[in-house]
Amino acid sequence: MVHHFAEAHMFWWHIRSPQRVSFPMKPWPTILWLQGGPGQSGIGHGNFLEIGPLDVDLNPRNSTWLQKADLIFVDNPVGVGFSYVDDLNALAKTDLQAAKDMTELLKELVVEEIPTLQSSPLFLVGESYGGKLAAKIGVYVARAIRAGTLKLTLGGVVLGDSWISPDDYALSYPWLLEGVSRLDDNVVGKAIMMAVTVKQQMAAAQFVAAYSTWVDLLDLIDSKSGSVNMENFMLDTTVSSVSSNSAARPLLSPSHSQTAKNGSNTVSDTVNGFLKKKFKIIPKDFIWQEVSLRVFDALANDFMKPAINEVDELLAYGVNVTVYNGQVQSEDISPLLQIFTCIFCWRMSRFKDTWQI
Repeated sequence: MVHHFAEAHMFWWHIRSPQRVSFPMKPWPTILWLQGGPGQSGIGHGNFLEIGPLDVDLNPRNSTWLQKADLIFVDNPVGVGFSYVDDLNALAKTDLQAAKDMTELLKELVVEEIPTLQSSPLFLVGESYGGKLAAKIGVYVARAIRAGTLKLTLGGVVLGDSWISPDDYALSYPWLLEGVSRLDDNVVGKAIMMAVTVKQQMAAAQFVAAYSTWVDLLDLIDSKSGSVNMENFMLDTTVSSVSSNSAARPLLSPSHSQTAKNGSNTVSDTVNGFLKKKFKIIPKDFIWQEVSLRVFDALANDFMKPAINEVDELLAYGVNVTVYNGQVQSEDISPLLQIFTCIFCWRMSRFKDTWQI
């Protein structure tokens, strides 16, 4: 369950569905789950708090994606969760490196570890920053398949509230929050100016500066909106334990940290207790953390880089791309779904024929 690179060790967990039934005309699918951040652990958060078969108290979940597919959770990029490096220089410094690492992992899995993957359509499902990485990984996987170096069927790429167009997200904050009465006219104008600056800086490839301006924009919104919760604009920090922006590093929200819980145990309790004993391959002195600030900081220069071109390339290959969002999110915003369909380089006929909800 650990793939070894030079000075880097990537942890993965394959869970086979007990409902698995496969027919020649309809092979059983596999879902590869990618958590957000960058720096969050899919082994912990995605598995025990979102789609896995058990909750943090190890009770069966009423609804799990395992009923419909085999699941693979990967702590990616290296340095996240149970994935670790011997030298900090081995951390991925770019999204492309993280995508290449994942593609190399898949090449090993289909040959040595999970040969059934060769006959199971693989769906890359990413949440937030994981959605951005899913698009980039999807491109590398599609290229490898076309080149004949990876025997795999890419069933599709699923982008959940994905961070693929940061400037469009920034531009959407003011008008959305004004529309739901979380910002007033005195603030909206300044917020729009800051969002426009983000877009200009990104267009000039000034991604570090764009990140700084974006953080300032979130700080402004936080101070002038009663600390609106960017994951649910109907809430704020006075009525919810879910933090709002944690702007310096967006993944610092308690809802995405070791304190996240869905019962008497935290994710950290379950992973560092139950999972370490179950796998028996984790170094005894290694402590799992759901959030890796080192990974986030290592990828800081790429944080504001978009992934629109990668989605376009997937569409050009004929890969099924599904985009979904929550209805009350501000940070990775749902109204942008309509904008994205216009950003991507589709012919209008393809847009009209696209299934939308």
